[in-house]
Amino acid sequence: MSEEETKYVVRTSPKSKQTTLLLCIFLGIFGIHDFYVGRIGSGILKLFTANIFCFGWIADMIKVASGMYVDGAGEPIRK
Repeated sequence: MSEEETKYVVRTSPKSKQTTLLLCIFLGIFGIHDFYVGRIGSGILKLFTANIFCFGWIADMIKVASGMYVDGAGEPIRK
């Protein structure tokens, strides 16, 4: 296979970045955005710890806004 025939596949989550960000901003203290993207275990942990006493909430907002947050399948949420 030559270099011209090489194709790259970019994996991206089907979940909406805008919806994830809004859920994180308004309900992120309860980890609702993790339930939305399919990270159920992480969502339960954040629900019972107030999202690691707000530090995790701020970190999640930054990750979602920058496109570094991943869904339950490990695919980045970029759309």
